[in-house]
Amino acid sequence: MRKSIACVFVLLTLVGMAQTKEKLTPELLFKLGRVNNPQLSPDGKTLIYEVKRYDLTTNKGTNFVYSITMPNGKPALLTDKKNNAFDVQWRPDGKKISYLSAESGSTQIWEMDVNGANKMQVSSVEGGVNAYKYSPALTHIAYAADVKMEQNPAEIYPDLPFTKNARIIDGLFYRHWDSWHDYAYSHMFVAAYANGKLSGEATDVMKDEKVDAPLQPFGGSEQFNWSTDGKRLAYTSRKLNGTAEAVSTDANVYIYDMNTKLTLNLTENNAGYDVAPAFSPDGKRIAWHSMKRPGNEADKNRLMVYYFDTKTASEVTKDFDYSIENFQWNGNAQLYFVVEYLGTKNIFYSDEKAGKAGLFFAEVKQLTKGDHDYQTFSLFNPDKKTFVIVGAKQSMSLPTELFTITNKGVETQLTFTNKELTDNIEWGRVEKRMIPSTDGKQILTWVIYPPNFNPTKQYPTLLYCQGGPQSMVSQFFSYRWNFQLMANNGYIIVAPNRRGTPGFGQEWTDKIIGDYGGQAMKDYLSAIDEVSKETFVAKDKRAAVGASFGGYSVYWLAGNHQGRFKTFIAHCGMFNMESWYGSTEEMFFANNDNQGPYWQQPQPHNFSGSPHKFIQNWDKPILVIHNEKDFRVPLSQGMEAFTAAQIKGIKSRFLYFPDENHWVTKPQNSVLWQRVYFEWLDTYLK
Repeated sequence: MRKSIACVFVLLTLVGMAQTKEKLTPELLFKLGRVNNPQLSPDGKTLIYEVKRYDLTTNKGTNFVYSITMPNGKPALLTDKKNNAFDVQWRPDGKKISYLSAESGSTQIWEMDVNGANKMQVSSVEGGVNAYKYSPALTHIAYAADVKMEQNPAEIYPDLPFTKNARIIDGLFYRHWDSWHDYAYSHMFVAAYANGKLSGEATDVMKDEKVDAPLQPFGGSEQFNWSTDGKRLAYTSRKLNGTAEAVSTDANVYIYDMNTKLTLNLTENNAGYDVAPAFSPDGKRIAWHSMKRPGNEADKNRLMVYYFDTKTASEVTKDFDYSIENFQWNGNAQLYFVVEYLGTKNIFYSDEKAGKAGLFFAEVKQLTKGDHDYQTFSLFNPDKKTFVIVGAKQSMSLPTELFTITNKGVETQLTFTNKELTDNIEWGRVEKRMIPSTDGKQILTWVIYPPNFNPTKQYPTLLYCQGGPQSMVSQFFSYRWNFQLMANNGYIIVAPNRRGTPGFGQEWTDKIIGDYGGQAMKDYLSAIDEVSKETFVAKDKRAAVGASFGGYSVYWLAGNHQGRFKTFIAHCGMFNMESWYGSTEEMFFANNDNQGPYWQQPQPHNFSGSPHKFIQNWDKPILVIHNEKDFRVPLSQGMEAFTAAQIKGIKSRFLYFPDENHWVTKPQNSVLWQRVYFEWLDTYLK
């Protein structure tokens, strides 16, 4: 009897525990710490990394630095809210940790002891520092800083002081992503370093050049590196400005010689992107990312190696049809890198071999496997015996955490930053499906189910349309388009890797060029139609949602869905391709993907098949979301779509953010976005 009572008690306890699971909410998303930038110390004994935490009440985020004694120590907090430290790095001697902080008013380089004590400001650069790197011998620091090189109207005409906000514009690229040109350019500087301070006058490596390095606005310290002997500095720049910069992807790798003060353009024969150079430890080689086709920002991202002794370059990924991301040298004859691969991001590597024509890198091999995304990683292997990688890994069901990886690909979770929260959340099942397309291909499609999914019930279903358009639907954990959040609200999500997404070979990626409304849209319809054959999909309760090119897709589907969808949500989407072409900023993207301007004859298909050409077919409610500071897809695109819906008498709503760009990043704006998003879906699908 006692045993039976005990069993019942245990059973009730387990049931009670199961019932304590929380529903994932927008507010809960902002309680999750966002892990990034793992950096192993020069001796491999200590790991440092960053965690960004948000406060909904203050509407702000703060970056914190942690350390872990390897291989399995507990995290120690090294910085506080006042520091708000980022771009954390090890000083090459391993005796100090450095970081950027605006604690003193402008962003400067700081150092602290390995235990977080004795924080001291290293730089006092007027206007602040954008990015930095120590020379290996600790004699210099290279840093990027803005140099004002042009005048506003009030400076040109001092008797008109109230004209400082006016603009006299003689070329394109007067604004980019979310900012107007500020009359300044980011330049590379080299300054002497001693006793924890910059000393003497810094050398502007790019003096008098009206160009940027690193590339703006997203380039950072990954775009420049020292040679091991500290005699050369390699950096990335697109040495163009104005309209020439707006229409070109011709970024190059430059090498500045500390002794001669001369600069060599290493990649002048390639008219595409060449970025992120890194010398091999012996300085005899240098590797970098490279895209071959001019104007195509979504070309295959190759990994190149240049041999200084023979003055020849070798493509590491020549026989590998996938784009690579972050790479690191392992000694002088091995490279590790992240690959966008079949709906995931995994770590691969390649070994150098000797051939008849000299040294070259051979077959690309896969290290990690699984349905997840590795973002960045840090590698330690000083003696070819002690090998360890620490990588930042995420999935649709896992906010980013750090994992150790052996040379056999064995992964072990190292950090548990969000464990208390994630263990208490109901996660929906993620399924990988291969869906046949109309042209006989296979579309890798992620299907995410609500927690406690019951196949005997019917669920409202969302077709998720990916942006980019050359952007893979991988195992990303998004803080806006979060599939688990949607699943927790009772929706099935269908997320296809339609034509144009990378990770499935370059031909698949290129298929989107000039054909926005073609095969990619057929792929979306194939995916939703196939999954809708399941009895658990409520066919009268389906919606199409997406942002950027995903927003374009939503607008296009709204006019061509043939009764499939009951409602639509478009965020910062392209609606009228002609007016978009005339108001966006990176013209190389617009020219490449559209195969020319709209006045070209015959008119490119992307313009003749623009979503606004099908507005007469709109017949279902639509939520339009757009942001004032989005210069990539300007605000007028959302306004045009909302106006059309209103004039046609379509039930519609416009959510407008005056202080956001192409994304929504501010905490309270993000929560508002989610609330309006789900209120709209619940109104029409439940």
